[in-house]
Amino acid sequence: MSPDPASHNVTASRHPGAVTGAGDGVRLAELVAALSLATDLGLGQPQQHIIRQTLIAMRVGELEGLSDDERSAIFYVSLLAWVGCVADAHEMGKWFDDDMAVRADSYLVDLTGLPMMRFMIGHVASGSSPIRRFTMIGRFLAGGSKEVAQSMASHCEASGDLSLRLGLGPEVRDPLQQAFERWDGKGSPARLAGYQIARIMRIVHVANDVEALHRIGGVDAAVEMLRSRRGTEFDPELVDRFCAHAGELLAFTDELDGWDTLIGGHHALERELSGEELDQALEAFADYADVKSPFTLGHSRGVALLAAAAAASVGLPGGDVVLVRRAALVHDVGAIGVPAGILDKAGRLTEAERERIHTHPYLTARTFSKPPALAAIGRLAAMHHERMDGSGYPSGITAESLPMTARVIAAADVYHALLEPRPHRAAWARDAAAQVLAAEVTDGRLDGDAARAVLDAAGHRVRRQPGHAGGLTAREIEVAPPRCSRCGTD
Repeated sequence: MSPDPASHNVTASRHPGAVTGAGDGVRLAELVAALSLATDLGLGQPQQHIIRQTLIAMRVGELEGLSDDERSAIFYVSLLAWVGCVADAHEMGKWFDDDMAVRADSYLVDLTGLPMMRFMIGHVASGSSPIRRFTMIGRFLAGGSKEVAQSMASHCEASGDLSLRLGLGPEVRDPLQQAFERWDGKGSPARLAGYQIARIMRIVHVANDVEALHRIGGVDAAVEMLRSRRGTEFDPELVDRFCAHAGELLAFTDELDGWDTLIGGHHALERELSGEELDQALEAFADYADVKSPFTLGHSRGVALLAAAAAASVGLPGGDVVLVRRAALVHDVGAIGVPAGILDKAGRLTEAERERIHTHPYLTARTFSKPPALAAIGRLAAMHHERMDGSGYPSGITAESLPMTARVIAAADVYHALLEPRPHRAAWARDAAAQVLAAEVTDGRLDGDAARAVLDAAGHRVRRQPGHAGGLTAREIEVAPPRCSRCGTD
């Protein structure tokens, strides 16, 4: 279920402890392109798959004679077409264990009729024992395939809602509802056919699969795939024109920086975001990341609220408070690159699964690596699992390399996560969560001042003992009613 765009379309300045800063020259096009790097993870594709897909779509748009406005729309439709993959990740993970592997393999198949059913059955519970696989396949045949079809509608809804929250209009949202439609009318969710499908989305359909096949097997593989699906999955006239110009349209080299080529290629993409617009967009990204698992809904917003209030409480300057809030909003975007079957696993994680989870802060930093203003957010966000004693991840850095901004986010993340249920445990009570935070400080993993500020922001009364500099003991903590509903157990 995707977040309600109306319920969250608010400015940061309405939250206690949050400060709205400048947009720092970030363009909407750059922000959406950054989000596409996270979507690549969810699709099981290499970095810049969607950026390269969009370059292909833009080139096809030129070939088709699209206007500047239409080419601007195709830019955003292409970059956002698959962001809904997080909205159906839990459902996909329920059947296929590794939702990302299924999406990656799907590029090689014309997903209709018997080929689609064989593909789906081949991936059901693919990493499980033969007995569990047999059981899950039976359940899938009894009703799971319908659930997967329904999840496609959730995907489209999530993509469209996100486009509205980013301030994009119906020229982007409407085509996004057609991400899984097919030329032959056998797609989902509305079973549109032929010219009922928006021209922009017909182009994106072609560009998406072409990029994957071209990367795997070159121009010949891409052309062969298009011709095999001509008139079924794809617009036949569009296929013919593409194949006639395939070499020109796919004139990529390994050295090409798709980001710079894409972002600098169209004057309509130059609009810079205000500070308020950037904050709203990052809030949308937070909700987008959290919907990957039903156990994390609202987590990133809650951490951001606590962390910003705590940052102000410890005396960080206003610019740092803004940076803390923005980094906390997107700290878990990298979790999009972790299979839902791992995130939602109730049992003990294997070492390989644990290592996969430990990559998510790095993936967050990689997503927000350009431009410089976003890179600063990404670097800070990537530190939320680092610890003062070097026991954290992904880099194992110690206190000397951890700024107070990172220490505050780490403490806020630990506390807020404890208040939320997880697949392997129920939510902790507020007082118990506070005691855990105190123990983490005593054991040298979290910063005492940061933890005190987080607990104070959450509504606990924290008394500093005279002469007690570093630790935080249980006796220093008293539980009081939370100062705002978003900071408590709800």
